[in-house]
Amino acid sequence: MRGLLFEAASCLIRQVKRFSPLKSWAVRLAGRRGFRKAAVATARKIAVLMLTIWKSGTDYQWTKEANA
Repeated sequence: MRGLLFEAASCLIRQVKRFSPLKSWAVRLAGRRGFRKAAVATARKIAVLMLTIWKSGTDYQWTKEANA
């Protein structure tokens, strides 16, 4: 599971073109701390998001505008 989360975070940082607050945060962190540390931190954020979504039963909102 850890490897899959790291891979998802790596793809988010490098390949995903669509804006999201998570991607923006991860790219800024990669600039400050380096790619690998940013990918691990992003993987953890993704895991926390997945757990929160699972517990609450809600859908993931890609951007804040989707709430409206």
